[in-house]
Amino acid sequence: MTRPAGVVFFGAMARILLLTPPFTQLNTPYPATAYLKGYLNGLGVEAAQADLGIEVVDAMLCASGVRAMFDEASPHPLLDERILYERAIDPVMRFLRGEDPTLARQLAQPGFLPVALDEVAEGDLEWAFGTMGIHDRAKHLSTRFLEQLSRFVVEAVDADFGFTRYAEQLGRCAYTFDALAERLAEAPSYVDRVMLPLLKRLMEEHRPEWVGLSIPFPGNLLGGLRIGQWLKAHHPEVRVVLGGGFANTELRSVRDPRLFDFVDFVTLDDGETPLRQLLDGGPYRRTFRRVGGEVQFEDTPSLPDVKLAEAGTPDYTGLRLGLYLDAIEQTNPMHTLWSDGRWNKMTLAHGCYWARCTFCDVSLDYIAVYEPVAARQLVDRIEELVAATGQTGFHFVDEAAPPSLLRALALELLKRGVVITWWTNINI
Repeated sequence: MTRPAGVVFFGAMARILLLTPPFTQLNTPYPATAYLKGYLNGLGVEAAQADLGIEVVDAMLCASGVRAMFDEASPHPLLDERILYERAIDPVMRFLRGEDPTLARQLAQPGFLPVALDEVAEGDLEWAFGTMGIHDRAKHLSTRFLEQLSRFVVEAVDADFGFTRYAEQLGRCAYTFDALAERLAEAPSYVDRVMLPLLKRLMEEHRPEWVGLSIPFPGNLLGGLRIGQWLKAHHPEVRVVLGGGFANTELRSVRDPRLFDFVDFVTLDDGETPLRQLLDGGPYRRTFRRVGGEVQFEDTPSLPDVKLAEAGTPDYTGLRLGLYLDAIEQTNPMHTLWSDGRWNKMTLAHGCYWARCTFCDVSLDYIAVYEPVAARQLVDRIEELVAATGQTGFHFVDEAAPPSLLRALALELLKRGVVITWWTNINI
């Protein structure tokens, strides 16, 4: 049968569950799965998604979760204050999720939270928040409270824990698989034991034939491989594909076949075409797999990548947006952008208009191929996302946002009377 140009045929085995393993951000979803789901929607592929990082945080940071962590802990000074932490955690989480704003007046008072005074001096708080910045002051103290709890977990429960990374040092050793293999041969860690029942629930709910693992950073790798390990043991019929920023930079020359004990495929660079071809049974695009015990890279350059303008609007359906936390880690106003607020993440242009930075590999397609999206289409997507999420904050996640396009975008927003808050990074 001859396939018409541009037409993809999917059989009944196209249901896919897209997962972000622990951990990335507390305040907003990492957008990779939302981008892929938006694209797959246009192909008619049944796709679900979940951020296991925020779901693990939700399970750990509640009264019952904190109680379980203290029960599990090795000797630690914080054990003497466990009652304070068990009582405080639920109000703190409700406040940081915006569910109970009036708690700010209590949380902002010195001594209400067990935050060490030598870490947060009253004078520093007055300088940062004044006498009326009660809400932000309470966010900052609540964030410091969670940071102290995080240090306790690292020191007494699970040494690899971190709110925005998990066993990051293992991911940074991508040139050898030995350390990861040793860790994965060990019994699941505390974080794993929290995560795996959540994964089991997702598999029972969605019953996918495929699972896609988005690994943006080194701190997602161990969790992603632990997910793959569990799937191979309990759902060997499910095919597992790994991609994302970490694969794009660290796995471009992967040769160790042991990686494929945990996943079936590793894809590089823009994920839309490689994933589409996998779901359709080939031919493959920028894809590693194990054949006859050896790692094999398969690529069909004649298969074009999907232009950003044709990739669809990111779809956040399925992500539990109410679980994310508004945190203020540092009192520097600029730094709060990274952790405070539930931002809809969007890309204005594929690649980089600048492509001259010496620290960046500008030869890679996802950087070198610059393709801006028209301002009119960007504002269409903005309006769709506001309607879908109820949020008007946007973080444009381009490596270096193009100033000319930002100007055109601003003019289009003004023309339509669309009111949003947005921020981005530019090169100047």
